[in-house]
Amino acid sequence: MSHDDFPTDRPAVVTCGLPYANGDLHIGHLRTYVGGDVYSRALERLGQETAFVSGSDMHGTPVAVNAEQEGVSPEKFALDWHEQYAETFPKFNVEFDNYGHTHDETNTEITQRLVRDLDEAGHLYEKEIMVAYDPVDDQYLPDRYVEGTCPYCGAHARGDECDEGCQRHLEPGEVEDPESTITGNPAEYHERTHKFFAVSEFSEYLSEFLDRLEGTSNARNQPREWIEQGLQDWCITRDMDWGIDYPGDDGEQDLVLYVWVDAPIEYISSTKQYSERVGADAFDWETAWKEGASDEYPEGGEIVHVIGRDIIQHHTIFWPAMLEATDHAEPRAVLASGFVTLDGKGFSTSRDRAVWADEYLDEGFHPDPLRYYLATNGGFQQDVDFSWEKFAERVNTELVGTVGNFLYRSLLFAHRNYEDGPDADAPSDDVAARIDEAVDDVAAAVNDYSVRALGDAVTDLARFGNEYIQRNEPWKLVDEEPEAAGQVIYDCVALAKAIAVLFEPLAPEKSERLWDQLGEPGSVHDATVEAAREGPAGDLSEPTELFEQIEDERVEALNEKLEARVAESERDDEDDEEGETDAGEADDTDMTDIEPLSDDRISFDEFQELDIRVGRIDEAEGIEGADDLVRLTVGLGAETRTIVAGLKQLHDVDDLPDTKVIVLANMEKAELFGVESNGMVLAAGEEADLLTTYEDAGPGTKVK
Repeated sequence: MSHDDFPTDRPAVVTCGLPYANGDLHIGHLRTYVGGDVYSRALERLGQETAFVSGSDMHGTPVAVNAEQEGVSPEKFALDWHEQYAETFPKFNVEFDNYGHTHDETNTEITQRLVRDLDEAGHLYEKEIMVAYDPVDDQYLPDRYVEGTCPYCGAHARGDECDEGCQRHLEPGEVEDPESTITGNPAEYHERTHKFFAVSEFSEYLSEFLDRLEGTSNARNQPREWIEQGLQDWCITRDMDWGIDYPGDDGEQDLVLYVWVDAPIEYISSTKQYSERVGADAFDWETAWKEGASDEYPEGGEIVHVIGRDIIQHHTIFWPAMLEATDHAEPRAVLASGFVTLDGKGFSTSRDRAVWADEYLDEGFHPDPLRYYLATNGGFQQDVDFSWEKFAERVNTELVGTVGNFLYRSLLFAHRNYEDGPDADAPSDDVAARIDEAVDDVAAAVNDYSVRALGDAVTDLARFGNEYIQRNEPWKLVDEEPEAAGQVIYDCVALAKAIAVLFEPLAPEKSERLWDQLGEPGSVHDATVEAAREGPAGDLSEPTELFEQIEDERVEALNEKLEARVAESERDDEDDEEGETDAGEADDTDMTDIEPLSDDRISFDEFQELDIRVGRIDEAEGIEGADDLVRLTVGLGAETRTIVAGLKQLHDVDDLPDTKVIVLANMEKAELFGVESNGMVLAAGEEADLLTTYEDAGPGTKVK
């Protein structure tokens, strides 16, 4: 990989975390896959050679447990879901270059070869461990066949993960008070021989890797804590018969590889399958993934992983250690998305509290507005609270009111007055400069790994277009100054063409329709950002409005339907335990480490004495000699303050500038490590989740 700005000469691979093949997809899942698709398309717009790959995660105990409950084989169960996913993603214009699965021949072969390489290099060893065993059912219980208590935080845990508490990866034998998820019987721990990967040997490498890693700051900061606490070696085998066999196993123990061994290897396998289909001249998977495969690029290609934040540890600790140990290219970037919630609560598949992917389409909505909403509603690593009201507001205000309004009014006027296209040689200087700025904004967004900024670049350009046509009023010029009118309309059509190109990653289907209305040759999907700088070339067809207004009555009906379904499901399940949390969704159960609400109350007058303001971080730098402290320069509208905050270990200091924050402005001044702190930046929890605003309140706005 390189750390040069995109586009580079190296092949890039963009991957999305593999969905477990065990249940329906909802819009919480789609946030990751839409984000990956948007980013992959944006790379291609810049001219970057890119493969976008993923696949279904067929193995693991969740699949085996659910298959057993349905009375079918795990393979049939998982393949059915895999086929459904392969059909669903294109409906949302998520177009993988290759979508495979972990049980196919390619992945089995590559996985076993890579594990043999680990063994031959001396990175694997055998160890006796305690494995849960159901004495009544005479069955060993790997991973999700076991539930109990997390030894680290005391929350409910399932097998290999504390999914309701600290989200820490758990090794076999760590769950306390184990029970069988199949029978409910109390389990015992018995000694078994298993294979371990010596991850602890890679602590120094992983620390240096995280220093190089690009992407979202949560993907760098979370694993640093695990490294500092001391890495534990990783058990890579399980006592079950569903999965990829451990290579060389004599069959006495029926060991298969842990699902998180073969799951990320599917990224390599899927890329290989893509290369085999299109030819190595079109895309060479070995140059992208193998160190030394290319004399020109011995360190490999540009690997970008787009995942949910619940699997950060696997992609920033286990996976890069495996790649380093087997001479594969390390990831250049990891983008870890936040969760999607409903009314602040996590999606729950068991309680049917979710907006399902098929449900969205069945309501007659086009996929592109949802793509835009998921990609641009907050920073990628922030949680997004979905509601039909918020969705409708973004669609109506930004897609209909800003982008759609400019495109329709300008192209309709152009078609009626200049059917063969307005007569001008080139865009005017200020319009050409504004298009250049938008192209630069897109390139900057790609290199900042910000899918939200990709959308902002387009809506800002459309906003400029609305202001431009309103300011120049071509309808007044067309009779009196036809040449001036022609230039204005040519400029507007040029802006529309630029929007079609730059909006393609977020709204590919609508952008192609716009491209056709402009009469441009070929497909917008093949156009690079350079096409945005070129003037319009085609004959204009009569435009139609690209985006449809969502009326209040429709929102009310959608809310009633969702609330009724959730209420009915909760009544049916009121005696059940809390439902499982899927990859890519937040958990709605109470966490044991949440402090109880205080019984002490303050009066409204006391609250009014707190001067809480919106601020924006202008500059951030670490304070010498202080492990945690950062000196922030924060704009508060009327003035700029210096504030010291304990953020260094929890946030990437370089990412803090331009972050909107909430500041207690009348906090007493304090001197910390020789720096006077004039205010307090507010944050939530031990992870210092910075408080911010949902809309556009500017610096200095008072919080009431």
